[in-house]
Parts: sequence; C-alpha cells; structure tokens
Amino acid sequence: MNIYVDGMGGDNSPGEIVQGCIMAAKSFNRKICIIGEEQKLYAELDKQEYVKELIEVIPSLEVITNNEDPTIAIRRKKQSSLVIGLQRIKADRRSILISAGSTGALLAGGTLIVGRIKGIQRPALTVMLPTKKGFSLLLDAGANVDCKASYLQQFAIMSSIYVEELLGVTKPRVGLINIGSEEKKGNELTKETYGLLKETDVNFVGNIEARDIPEGNADILVCDGFTGNIILKLMEGLGLFIFDALKKSIISSTRAKIGGLLLKPALKIFKKRFDYTEVGGAPLLGVNGGIIKAHGNSDRKAIYNAIKQGIEFQEKNIIDKISNKIVKVQE
Repeated sequence: MNIYVDGMGGDNSPGEIVQGCIMAAKSFNRKICIIGEEQKLYAELDKQEYVKELIEVIPSLEVITNNEDPTIAIRRKKQSSLVIGLQRIKADRRSILISAGSTGALLAGGTLIVGRIKGIQRPALTVMLPTKKGFSLLLDAGANVDCKASYLQQFAIMSSIYVEELLGVTKPRVGLINIGSEEKKGNELTKETYGLLKETDVNFVGNIEARDIPEGNADILVCDGFTGNIILKLMEGLGLFIFDALKKSIISSTRAKIGGLLLKPALKIFKKRFDYTEVGGAPLLGVNGGIIKAHGNSDRKAIYNAIKQGIEFQEKNIIDKISNKIVKVQE
C-alpha cells in the first residue's frame, strides 16, 4: 500500500502537513510520499528529525486553490500536487491519498481521474457528527447538491459497510434526514428514498429530524449534499459559539474563574468530542480508490489521524466490499 499526501493542500500547508506525515511514518512504520513543491517541503523537513527512508518527496509544480473552479483546475493543472496524487491512486487502487486542499477539486478529480466504483452513480462525502451516544456518520456532506433517490439508497449501502467494518458497529442504524418522522413527510426525494430504503438490505430506522440528530438515534444519517452541508456547517458554527460563550462566561468574574478551574478537566473531555482533529478526515465513498479529505484547517494531529484512517480503509478492503454489495443489489 502506497500512502500519498497532498503537501500543498490546506490552510496550514506545508508545515503541519509535513509534521503530521513524520508522526504517522514513525508511528505506523510506513513510507509516506508527500507531493508538493520540493524547495518548500525540504525546507520543512530540514527542521525535523525523521527516518529518511520513510519519507519521500514527489515534486509538483502547481497548486490548486480554493478560489479556482474545481473542474477547470483539475483539467488544466496537470502538475499540481492534487492531480499527481489522484493519478497515483488511479494507477494503484490499493494506495491512499490524503488531502486538506480544495474539497471541490478533490471531488471532481476523484470522479474524473480516479473514477467511480462500477455500479455507483455518485460518490458521497462523509463526516462524523458528535452525538449523545458517540458519533453518527453523515452523508452526503456536500459532494452532490442535487440527488436522486437511487443515489441516497447507494449512500446508505456504502456507509453501512464502512461503519460496520471500520467503526465496528454491527448492523448500523440508517436514518433518513427529513422534516418529520412520519413516512409520508417530506418532499418527493425523501418520500421516494424512504420507499427504497425500506426494501434495501440495510438496517433502516426511518426518518430523523434535524433536532434529533444529537440524540444519536441513528448511526448513519443519509441526505442530499445540499442538506448535509448545511447541517455540517451549522453544527460547526454552533460548536464554536458554545465554546466561545463558555469561555466568556468563565472569565466574567472571580467566582466564575474558580468554577472554571474546577470544571476544566470535564470541559477538556467535552471539547475533545467536538475536535475534528481526533477524526482526521472524511472518506470519499464510491470512488475506485482510497481518498480521505482532511479538514482545510488540519494540523499535524489531524493529518496523522487522516493517514491512520486511510490505512484502515484499505486494510479492510472497503472498496471491494462496496463493489460486491452493489453488484448483488443490482442483480
């Protein structure tokens, strides 16, 4: 298994990316290939102590930014770190690519360069949301703004395999994001999807309203990418608001500061549950290769965990298992 990391993607590249790769190479004793501008990558590597046999620099001449049209950038910037990485995993579907760069470009490249698993209509971007019972996997988190019911059906199938194999949840509960819990609620998309999921070999538990997401009544939350991205951004913003409000309250008076010191251990545990660096990244399910999208603001810890997640993804043969399941559904 080859491990490729986009060294130029993300807000903290290349410094934090390089350090995350060094941490992962040492911890997992695996060679990691960092793709990017040689001079910048070696400048960061020279600041660190690392086993040189476990880190390889693959040179690139261009960088795709978040301000570019994803599809045009993928087609024009053939020598970018992201496109080179995608070409590498296309040539070797057992390899993995981690990138904290442009989500749109990664999605476009995953489809145009790497290609979909046979039978999959659209890839889906996943993300872990914290709940009272642990975590729920949300998809699609933004890859497909407009969806058909058959796309959502495949999202449920792919995510069920992923959650069972990587997260160890037996018969994960699949919920459909909707505006009501009743079967007949929602728009035409959710109504049609509900009917399909009832007939699909997944543990479908019905509709889940947005207010019930934090309860953790479903291990998997299925929706179109438009809805999913709004949910994701709302929860991110709400989490930041809560922590900021708590911080301001704690320093508002001497009594509050004393109480804050007593609560500090508990607050650290609470904050950890909302820390995206603990998860690492979001797999792009449905493409014929291992692609992990790390958060744009990823630090070394997040990159380390994204690499770990990618290794587990390939070791569990998720792509083959999805492919085999889709074939059976279509028979």
